[in-house]
Amino acid sequence: MESLKREILELLDKDLEFRYAVAGYLGLSEVLKRLDAIAEEQKNLREEQVKLREEQTKIWREIASIREEQKNLREEQVKLREEQKNLREEQVRLREDFNKLREDFNEMLAIIGRMDTRLSRVEKTLEKLTIDVEDEAKSVVKHRLKEIGINVDLTSLILPDLELNVYGVSDDVCVIGEATVRAGAGLVDELLNKLNKLRENHPEKLRKNIILVMYVSLPMVELIEKAKEARIWLLKATEEFYRPEELLLRY
Repeated sequence: MESLKREILELLDKDLEFRYAVAGYLGLSEVLKRLDAIAEEQKNLREEQVKLREEQTKIWREIASIREEQKNLREEQVKLREEQKNLREEQVRLREDFNKLREDFNEMLAIIGRMDTRLSRVEKTLEKLTIDVEDEAKSVVKHRLKEIGINVDLTSLILPDLELNVYGVSDDVCVIGEATVRAGAGLVDELLNKLNKLRENHPEKLRKNIILVMYVSLPMVELIEKAKEARIWLLKATEEFYRPEELLLRY
């Protein structure tokens, strides 16, 4: 009998159909089915609850991530506002610098305008002075030549490849010279180069006897020394710096 009881209890525990059959005899079949359905539903609800919790955890993580991004965005926004402020300040400084540069530029233009005016005056003065020196040279040299018995009218010579401030011919004498306010030793080379050009390109402008002369109001020491070496007459209205013993050169 005890053995039978154990078998029945074991079947009730392990065999679902047997349990329902016994419950049916006892009038509990429908209740057991409902309880099993409730248990299954409860199991499903628990599984769903677990899923919901997992989903909720994901949502909270996403919310945390969004909050972190929002925090970063706010910090970035603060930085952008600070940079915008700095840019505005820099823009103000640039405008101030630009206005200052414009003022300096306008002032520079005014200075250049005044300089142009002064340069124009200087150019006119130099031009007048040069013309005066050239005219003075022609007059003084003509007078000095007349004193030694050479009569020649002096003028300027303008050719395509050269110009002479002092030039004149009379019979077999040709006067070739330069006139300037101030000069250094380079004036000797310039005059000799012009003489060579006349010999090569314009021999008809020369005569058998040539007088080389330089009329300089303020000659440098080097010019005086080189004039002596080249045997070129060097003078001004009030002084003869050098006169060669023989003025006439043979062509």
